[in-house]
Amino acid sequence: MQYHQDGFRPGDPALKPAADRDIPPDSCDILIVGTGPAGLTLAAYLAQFPHIRTRIVEQRDGPLIVGQADGIACRTMEMFAAFGFAHQVLHEAYHVNETTFWRPAPQHPDHIARADRIKDVEDGLSDMPHVILSQARVQDFYLDLMRKSATRLEPDYDTRMIDLTVPEGPDAPVSVTLETNGTRETISARFVVGCDGARSQVRRALGVQLRGEAANAAWGVMDVLAVTDFPDIRFKCAIQSSTEGSLLIIPREGGHMVRLYIELDKLNPDERVADRDITPDRVISAAQRILHPYHLDVKEVAWWSVYEICQRISDSFSDVPMNSPQAPRVFIAGDACHTHSPKAGQGMNVSMADAFNLGWKLQSVIEGRAGPALLHSYSAERRAIAQELIDFDKAFAAMFASGAGRDGADFQRYFQKHGRYTAGVETRYAPSLICGPTGDQHRATGFEIGTRFHSAPVIRWADAYRIELGHTITADGRWRVMTFAGRDPALAIALAEHLADDPAAQRAQLDLRLIVQSAHRDTTFDPTHTALFPATGRLGLRDKEKLFCPDPTTDIFDLRGIDRDAGALVLVRPDQYVAHVLPLTARDTLTGFLETALG
Repeated sequence: MQYHQDGFRPGDPALKPAADRDIPPDSCDILIVGTGPAGLTLAAYLAQFPHIRTRIVEQRDGPLIVGQADGIACRTMEMFAAFGFAHQVLHEAYHVNETTFWRPAPQHPDHIARADRIKDVEDGLSDMPHVILSQARVQDFYLDLMRKSATRLEPDYDTRMIDLTVPEGPDAPVSVTLETNGTRETISARFVVGCDGARSQVRRALGVQLRGEAANAAWGVMDVLAVTDFPDIRFKCAIQSSTEGSLLIIPREGGHMVRLYIELDKLNPDERVADRDITPDRVISAAQRILHPYHLDVKEVAWWSVYEICQRISDSFSDVPMNSPQAPRVFIAGDACHTHSPKAGQGMNVSMADAFNLGWKLQSVIEGRAGPALLHSYSAERRAIAQELIDFDKAFAAMFASGAGRDGADFQRYFQKHGRYTAGVETRYAPSLICGPTGDQHRATGFEIGTRFHSAPVIRWADAYRIELGHTITADGRWRVMTFAGRDPALAIALAEHLADDPAAQRAQLDLRLIVQSAHRDTTFDPTHTALFPATGRLGLRDKEKLFCPDPTTDIFDLRGIDRDAGALVLVRPDQYVAHVLPLTARDTLTGFLETALG
């Protein structure tokens, strides 16, 4: 973490100096509706930019306290590192190390028995683990980040959106009617983002439908404190009984609480789960039957709910079709545009990824660094990912449910096969204006274009500090150029000098990192080199943290397939996804790509 670049400042370095802002009460640049995972991810990102007038409203009377989502994928932890609070999540969360599978015992089919135990995440998939932590705590971290930002952004609670109107004129603001404690106000917003859940008022105002189907299956979910002789109560467990249904156990943070997903009843085609009048005792009884011959004595229920599996997705994630000449002004994210079962642990993760994808694009347009056409890429990229999730969730939920006519081992094989997907690292954006062609992919085979930047350890030259290279990518809206030098670093240095004065590079706010092949003790550079160690902040101090050497135990050049002779340029988008791989000599190709991407 770097600070003091604008002068010495004592106290908490995460607490930014408050910006001097005059924001009219009846207008803003971005209005966010809803403080779920998507809404707060977007708000926390935008809160870092004092010149962007952001407002976030929520119809609840305060922050989320308990319940709802809890699974945090490896890829999401990588994103939390960019926001600066991954270490807090790591400290509090339950770490999922192994998953066990239980099925009917061969000799006693009415009993369950452990069939297998596997690593939850394969080695080398990410430098971050799969963890479990309450959505409420995750949202607390976002709220704390917002409060400490220069904007001191806070949600307006007890405020709901009544209606919105998108004018025909492309430059006219969106008109939004809000109601707070019975008092209505009308505000103007350049952009509106609906993060207001499956019953999204923003989506309804746009006339956009969630399309899909229900699986006509009721499930219960509860967080419990219990005494049990079941031996794997502190492991993630997938349990399939012979006659009583299926159960998923997710240990929770704090060492004692566990979450249970319990299969209940099939629903009739015209029936809703609310029609069954299901009680907590009924859900507990179902779990006890599935766990036979083990006992489960529930001492306290911290939270519970029942749900029916529905997989639905909206036709569009914005107010205009993706091929429209008109740039979008209203967007939906998270559950507002895709819903699915919670058992694969993808809902909160995909919702936050929606917001991270949209946030840097909105920021770039508002700052004038990109044209409005960039905003079309949000729907194009994220709807494709949401459809993949819907397809996966249908198969995953059906495989786990009982009565599917499958051997229980089928689910385990499916779980293992799709481990990379559930870890969140299989997202791949298609070639587009912001994801380049793959003609030079061979120069860095481990940094696949369209996928997230797969971090690896390096040694920082200035102080011999071992750091994950991916952790140098912070949520600040900048594009990164990861410059991997060939055996002779002269080409890489020349590229750095060129980009320091290139208009397209300055427009994209390129942040360059140089990774050389020599050991840090054997590497010598002029510490006053302006391209490698640029001036920063109000005082013009030199940034010495942009030059790296290989970790002697895990050489990044070998680990990520970098061409050692010629080196490689890896361009990384502000949301940590690889946009291009190029030779170090492709200056014009790089700047041309950026000019086209930013419009």
